[in-house]
Amino acid sequence: MQILRGKLLQGISQSLRRVAQIRAYSTMKVLDVGQPTSASHPELLKEGEITPGITSEEYISRRKRLLELLPEKSLAIIAAAPVKMMTDVVPYTFRQDADYLYITGCQQPGGVAVLGHECGLCMFMPEASIHDIIWQGQIAGVDAALDTFKAEQSYPMSKLREILPDMISGSSKLFHNVQTATPSYMDLEAFRKAACNGKVKDLSVYTHEARWIKSSAELKLMRDSASIACQALLQTMLHSKTYPHEGMLSAKVEYECKMRGAQRMAFNPVVGGGPNGSVIHYSRNDQQVKGGDLVLMDVGCELHGYVSDLTRTWPPCGKFSPVYEELYDLILETNKECVKLCKPGTSIRQIHNYSVDKLRKGLREIGILKNARHHNYNQLNPTNIGHYLGMDVHDCSTISYDRPLKPGVVITIEPGVYIPSAFDGPERYQGIGIRIEDEVLITESGYEVLTGSLPKEIKHIESLLNNYGQGMGMETHNVMRAASS
Repeated sequence: MQILRGKLLQGISQSLRRVAQIRAYSTMKVLDVGQPTSASHPELLKEGEITPGITSEEYISRRKRLLELLPEKSLAIIAAAPVKMMTDVVPYTFRQDADYLYITGCQQPGGVAVLGHECGLCMFMPEASIHDIIWQGQIAGVDAALDTFKAEQSYPMSKLREILPDMISGSSKLFHNVQTATPSYMDLEAFRKAACNGKVKDLSVYTHEARWIKSSAELKLMRDSASIACQALLQTMLHSKTYPHEGMLSAKVEYECKMRGAQRMAFNPVVGGGPNGSVIHYSRNDQQVKGGDLVLMDVGCELHGYVSDLTRTWPPCGKFSPVYEELYDLILETNKECVKLCKPGTSIRQIHNYSVDKLRKGLREIGILKNARHHNYNQLNPTNIGHYLGMDVHDCSTISYDRPLKPGVVITIEPGVYIPSAFDGPERYQGIGIRIEDEVLITESGYEVLTGSLPKEIKHIESLLNNYGQGMGMETHNVMRAASS
């Protein structure tokens, strides 16, 4: 019996050692390239994706598409976005330039990408010192450019002055990203000579053309980004009855976006209570929303490089006054009619002109406008009906608003009225700001409203606030008392 027990224990011990050996052999250190990969973040990226939702094949096809748009024997230089400093040693949160990200998938600063018909994608990558790694962590280098970002060629940045001049000299035309232009290549004699000869042009005309129509993978990310923003703003609307303070509502919507997976806000939320809602790009967000006043919230978030943008206006108290309701109905009707105009072949300019005619007529009928002159109307709404949306909030800015829309293009529809407190008109309308903004995807048969899940009808908003936005406990009272003191 003792012998049997000994053999059994010996067998168990050997088995445990084999398991330990197998685990030690199979455990591989995941390579850190300074940003998520399918190996380091399998919950975010599938095998074959460079960034979440976008495969290496799609990045390669983007480069081919851009080369097809560029003139023969031309060269494109795209630098990564620079690091912007808050103080001498504290940087702002880094956001990659959309064109650089679109071409490379690299989310880090310090690099320069070169795209040409002969060289393909050549990436000059920063070299991290031990000091950099200790303070900032790992970054992508030459190996990552080849293995992760699938560049045809890659060199350290220290080789740029040696290699890039010959590439520039051998090109017939030179394009670069003016927004991120850097002395690392602009100071080269070959670049300066090309500029003096009129060979250097802005690349954005071509990158915006390539980015204008979204792929199915991009549209998936844009739907998800819109969904996150809608859910976050819905929760914030419910929150507003208990916490009617601009700063708290701004904090709430950002929290809800990030808890749902967004990396950052697309822009600083506009949270304008009362007269502050009439300031189109209001950003202070530091006032209490007075009882009965409206709050205008323009928000958006960024999900893996793709942004959302939407606006709702509502009374945190739960009830639109007759004056607010009259104006809101005009904006809502304009919003819905303009959305219906969205289809292939029409243009943002045509939709805008329709909105101007409708709002001018409506404001005159209400009695806010004494006449229909453009000057008087522009005082109350100097904005366009919408803009293109994608990797940037005002995406593809070189594409004309007169361009006929195509399936795969995403735009915003955002009619509004912004009546300043000093407006020369009926006193009851002074200091009112109302905007209703939706994201609209142009489809083969018409349109799809990506923000359609967020209520905008008066009866739906009031029901939402009054049936689900109640409840104010002791903790809430304490927070509000501290905020208002």
